[in-house]
Amino acid sequence: MSTITPPRAPASASASPVLREASRRRTFAVISHPDAGKSTLTEALLLHAHAIGSAGAVHGKQGRKSTVSDWMDMEKERGISVSSAAIQFTHRDTVMNVVDTPGHADFSEDTYRVLSAVDAAIMLVDASRGLETQTMKLFEVCRQRRIPIITVINKWDRPGREPLDLMDEIKERTGLLPTPLTWPVGESGAFFGVVDRSSGECVHFTRTAGGASIAPETRMSPDEALAAAGPAWTNAVEESELLHEEGQDHDEESFLARRTTPVLFAAAVLNFGVTHILDALDAIAPAAQPRPDEQDRTRPVEEDFSGFVFKVQSGMNTAHRDRLAFMRICSGVFHRGMTVTHAQTGRPFVTKYAQQLFGRERSTVDDAYPGDVVGLVNASNIRVGDTLFDGAPVTFPRLPQFAPELFRVVRSKDTSTHKQFRKGIEQLDHEGVIQVMRSDLRGDQAPVLGAVGPMQFEVVVERMTNEFRAPLRMEPLEYQVARITDAASAPALAKTIGVEVLVRSDGTHIALITTPWRLKAIQRDSPELTLVDAATALPDA
Repeated sequence: MSTITPPRAPASASASPVLREASRRRTFAVISHPDAGKSTLTEALLLHAHAIGSAGAVHGKQGRKSTVSDWMDMEKERGISVSSAAIQFTHRDTVMNVVDTPGHADFSEDTYRVLSAVDAAIMLVDASRGLETQTMKLFEVCRQRRIPIITVINKWDRPGREPLDLMDEIKERTGLLPTPLTWPVGESGAFFGVVDRSSGECVHFTRTAGGASIAPETRMSPDEALAAAGPAWTNAVEESELLHEEGQDHDEESFLARRTTPVLFAAAVLNFGVTHILDALDAIAPAAQPRPDEQDRTRPVEEDFSGFVFKVQSGMNTAHRDRLAFMRICSGVFHRGMTVTHAQTGRPFVTKYAQQLFGRERSTVDDAYPGDVVGLVNASNIRVGDTLFDGAPVTFPRLPQFAPELFRVVRSKDTSTHKQFRKGIEQLDHEGVIQVMRSDLRGDQAPVLGAVGPMQFEVVVERMTNEFRAPLRMEPLEYQVARITDAASAPALAKTIGVEVLVRSDGTHIALITTPWRLKAIQRDSPELTLVDAATALPDA
């Protein structure tokens, strides 16, 4: 048994059943730059929790396995995650809910939604590259949402940077004090094991064939480690003592207050250090947390049932042509078949079909507790950001939409498939895959799509062709700037050269403008017109 972190005291025997179950939940996401090993780590966690029998890294090459959490054809072909999946497994007596995040920068809006559903995050850092651009963007979202972060330095089996150098970078760029729980024995590329900083022992890793099975761990006393590793052990101990002198030991209060980030070292592809990550999640990650409502009133986890939808997805399995709404349970107990209220419409919603996903596999969920993620099948009227509740009414804050940066007008290639075309575009809009905007000028047959990055358009083409059987044509629009406006300003803006006003499906008016210079000219000449930059207004949690 690992002693990387001291065990957390369980909920008291007098606590309510809901509170006891909530205290067992750890709901987290893994954030990283592309190619840092996020999907590989997710699968390694499942392997070590005995949820799967073997691991296979994603390389996007013929004959290679895809990871459990990657399900879309595009994901399997390219070896990237462009959607998000929720997987539940158990480590000892703790229920882990890992919500996989898109691994590509073009899907930052989807990642923001996922991070609204978790209580903690693992920030995965490549040992050779340090903190990369996308990692820092995702860190900033975690900061805004006040999510505690555990840092994992991955790929320590390959040549990389000095560990103290990486600690300095984390401190300088994130403002968090790194407090390593483990410290590497052997430089990056020569991974002998780690110092367990809580016990002073050495944990030695043994490589397995292809990293497909759990790597055996051997605990060594300091004397045994010195005899086996020599100078590498001596250097690791000296650096660990230096960290202690600098005050870089784990403190739970500072971690939960988001002043520090515990650090672990791993090689996920070889399954080195993965058990330590699970132990850290178990011992120090926060249990299911209460969520504030629109009036900033916190609904305790033991109150009546409530949940919010952070993801809507169809086409996850060709055998199930249905639509799933992923709901994070916020309070109370969810019972399959219960009738709840849809806060946005006030209408009843029967939860007859509730499922949990494990890759392409599905299983029926009878009961779920705060922190759990449930897939509601055929939730046709449920949209991203919606609230469901039982008993006392509650509405959780809606999730903001990012400002699109790229624009395409789309049309069906074949007029005979226009019904499928409309259904597909509406479905992708509801899921939040793309932003759909319309105008009387263009009509319903030529909506405008807005995206943060070009790969979102590729997903639209792939899904419209293969899932909805409605191939389409895309034409780029030469607009570089989008601003939110209002109904009062829309007529004047529509008459302005270099501006097109569209209406998003949620009723928001969007002004598309040819260039930043044209925007500045309009703001100078007509300051009374409303032009709001949505990108500057991602709210704190």
